[in-house]
Amino acid sequence: MNITLRMAWRNLWRHKRRTWITVSAMVFSNLLLVFMISLQFGMYRMMIDNTLKAFTGHTQIQRQGYNDDPKIRTSIDDIVILADDVRDSLGSKEVAARGISFAMTSSEQRSYGLQIVGVEPEYEPNVSSLPGLVKQGRYLADMDAEEIVIGSVLARNLRVKVGDELTLLGSGREGSIAAGIVIVSGIFESGSADIDRSMAQVPLGYFQSLYNMDGAGHTIVVNTDEISRVTELQSRVAGIIPANKQLEVLNWEQLQPGLKQAIQADMASAWFMYAVLIVLVAFSVLNTQLMSVLERTREFGVMMALGVKPTRLGSLVLTETFLMSSLGLSIGIILGIALTYYLTIAGFAYPGMEEMAERFNLPARMYPSLSVLSILLGPGIIFICSLVAAIYPATRLFFLQPVIAMRAV
Repeated sequence: MNITLRMAWRNLWRHKRRTWITVSAMVFSNLLLVFMISLQFGMYRMMIDNTLKAFTGHTQIQRQGYNDDPKIRTSIDDIVILADDVRDSLGSKEVAARGISFAMTSSEQRSYGLQIVGVEPEYEPNVSSLPGLVKQGRYLADMDAEEIVIGSVLARNLRVKVGDELTLLGSGREGSIAAGIVIVSGIFESGSADIDRSMAQVPLGYFQSLYNMDGAGHTIVVNTDEISRVTELQSRVAGIIPANKQLEVLNWEQLQPGLKQAIQADMASAWFMYAVLIVLVAFSVLNTQLMSVLERTREFGVMMALGVKPTRLGSLVLTETFLMSSLGLSIGIILGIALTYYLTIAGFAYPGMEEMAERFNLPARMYPSLSVLSILLGPGIIFICSLVAAIYPATRLFFLQPVIAMRAV
């Protein structure tokens, strides 16, 4: 095997320019794949965080069955006390209780139906980006204040501004009439017309009084610093909640299945482009090795006449490909890691991204997510496809006739 390795290494550099061209193609492809896959993973992480921090959160505590059929009566008793227990147990302030219902909202001129969300003003900014998107007025301050924060589209539809009154009319927890008058304390712009049109927030204490909740609510949102720790967080929270209250802890994949499907669809389309790049590299290797075999036909014929078996010659060609692919793999991965690691610190942005991020309360730069998977996935596939591409040139040697081969010019 030592002789085969030495011969393969020597044969690679018989045509240095051709070898380096092929290796350079592999290096560029590996570098590009490491960077693109890491950037893609980083974009997914940012997309998940931004989407979930807008409202849903990483995990939620709910009454069993509420996620499938949200009804006002499917509630959690003493929800604020339970939220305090979760905060104390986790040692985190990224926990907030909510109540959710619907109401007909009326101004002096118009009426619209919308979702009313009761929130804890002190803790809601820790789990949601909406409090930071208030463009007019202020966010909620008092747990029991009769005030409301609405979206810009709803404010335009109702023709109201900060300081105006709105009338809420809905159905209470036990079927009673829920009616109240609130003051518009703030108007937010989330960047989503649906949210700005159909959702408003009121203090949780006022929500419970309005809908006769008697201290109950519907969800407790629990966030974490890293999306990769959601499973661990879900397990910890499940161990905190009482076992006799028919509660469950749902992660973001259960709460937002459409988001996961969107990521999978984007990944599939991206891998179509990656596959084109990988196929081009594989054909480049195939062309290089096929040329190498054809121009050494006479040499192989002499070796076979001296008793060298075709399997030995085939393994020589595959070893050459292995060495060339390993060279492209190692250099490409090193350069890819260097570039991606720099961008994980400095960040990556395109023109106009900072203005958009400031408007929608989002991060101003994207940061690639460097991991073992993002480093080895693309280059590993190129390495395997390169070895597969060398099978055809190697199998040609099994059909080589020594006498005919030695006559080749």
